[in-house]
Amino acid sequence: MSKRYRFIILLIVLGVCFLFLWPTIRWYFFIPRDQQTLALETRQRISAYSTQAAGEDWQRLVEAARLGEMVPADLEYLVPIARRQYKADKQTVPEVLTARAVMEAFPSKIEAQGNIEQKYADDIFSLKRLQKNAVKLGLDLSGGLSIVLQVGRTLTNDTPEDAMNRALEVLNNRIDQFGLTEPNIRRQGDDQIYIEIPGTADPERINDIIMGKGSLTFQLEDHEATAAFYDYYRANPFTTLDANNRIIDQASIPGIPGDTVILGYYSKDRYGLDVQDRNFDNTLRFIAVKTDIGLDGNYIEDAVVERNHMDGKPEVIFRLSPEGGELFYRLTSENVERNLAIILDDKVRSSPRISTGIRDRGTITGFSSEEAENLALVLRTAAFPVELEVASQQSIGASLGEDTIRQGLFALLGGIAAVLFFMLVFYRTAGINAVVAQLLNFYIMFSVLSALSFTLTLPAIAGFILTIGMATDANVIIFERMKEEMRLGKSRKAVIEAGFGKAFWAIMDSNITTFIAALFLSQLGSGPIRGFAVALSIGVFSSVFTALFVSRLIFDFGTDVMRSKKLSVSWTTRIQESSGSIRTAKAVSL
Repeated sequence: MSKRYRFIILLIVLGVCFLFLWPTIRWYFFIPRDQQTLALETRQRISAYSTQAAGEDWQRLVEAARLGEMVPADLEYLVPIARRQYKADKQTVPEVLTARAVMEAFPSKIEAQGNIEQKYADDIFSLKRLQKNAVKLGLDLSGGLSIVLQVGRTLTNDTPEDAMNRALEVLNNRIDQFGLTEPNIRRQGDDQIYIEIPGTADPERINDIIMGKGSLTFQLEDHEATAAFYDYYRANPFTTLDANNRIIDQASIPGIPGDTVILGYYSKDRYGLDVQDRNFDNTLRFIAVKTDIGLDGNYIEDAVVERNHMDGKPEVIFRLSPEGGELFYRLTSENVERNLAIILDDKVRSSPRISTGIRDRGTITGFSSEEAENLALVLRTAAFPVELEVASQQSIGASLGEDTIRQGLFALLGGIAAVLFFMLVFYRTAGINAVVAQLLNFYIMFSVLSALSFTLTLPAIAGFILTIGMATDANVIIFERMKEEMRLGKSRKAVIEAGFGKAFWAIMDSNITTFIAALFLSQLGSGPIRGFAVALSIGVFSSVFTALFVSRLIFDFGTDVMRSKKLSVSWTTRIQESSGSIRTAKAVSL
């Protein structure tokens, strides 16, 4: 392959790596700390913040309109929205959209504040997505979530010891599928499970995954009981529900059988929070369902998220066990043209009409993308064999402290600097080549880890250091082979070709065996061991690329483009071509 194509490949690799690394760079160096803190808040707090901020901005807009001023600079995004609103209402758009003109574009204060609130929500959730794509610091570097789960009664025929072990396995499976975090999950006493999740992950999403019990049920809807409930609700609007919108006394409502329960119908709002739907008359939406469970989530063997071909909305496709398939077919075939409520944690999420008998697999709709992913993840893992509830949850600081972290970073950078300094001093001009290759190696490694949203911990940093050492070892092998060729009196070009050619398999053998070991560690290990193995595995590929591809390209560039005839590999060995003759020299400065 020519140098031009190799150079183009190198530029493409560096460009792709920059794209991988950009979310991390942007999050840590361009996003202010206060915005980072806000983006890491819960959806409930983000909702409250956006509502409050929108109210304050509306008051500023009102004040500007009262004074006859233009729209405040930070609210100018309302101007194009106001223009579209005027056009939608088929009104003449004012030539100059003052603050008053912008206010008058909206039918009501609620709609205007809704647009402002939407802008805040979009910006914050954009930062949330950015943070998810950035490298996160582990619990030992920046803290994280500490969760204690209280174990209740056993739900299976297992012994308490076996049930606890199964619960630990389920938690490990769920969190491992959540991403490249390094959780620490262990028993605490006889009836508690302690979980540490490093990084600044969304606590609500983690709770959805950890505490999702697979409590998905399919229950038949009772239309007559639903109608009876609404007749009573509309006649007694102030005594039917309590302050939390729960039914005060279902037994006192006439027309509702004893084998029926009234449940609320829920969907997600713009913040991803569960909100109860409302009917056309603004009453809360409820559905009466039979208490008999037609099918529960324990029969679901697999679940994936796909996009509906008609409207592009996410849907969960689930596959049933043979026994579950028979139960589901009997349920659906015997109740064609009835509605089957899909209930998750006592909340109705969907109520499709049964059109035909369904066996083996089915579809669940009515979820946002993130909620569908969470549901599919929970359904793919086994149900807990014991009851679990969160006893405590808190965010904890870094165990090492800022001073210790700073010392650790200094040690890391100092060690790398010492290795690179040694290469420069011992191998002279060739050492410069090695330094450039190692810097690119570090850049590529970190970029790939950023693309994987990796959680950086001290063991992972150890994997980095080991990889740098292995990459340096590859350069040493190449340079020593080049020395041997120099002593034979070969030209610079011949020395480079022979040095890389003869060192190739020695380098490949050492890196392949290291990769095999790292692969086994990543598959069999967990927690910090897995993080170390992942960092090492990625480092093996990047170090081979920089040692054999980048380093060779630099040497060839000097030979063919810079027309260099000299080659210095150490203080004792170098070659210099002059007048067609080749000679070796010792301790001669370039």
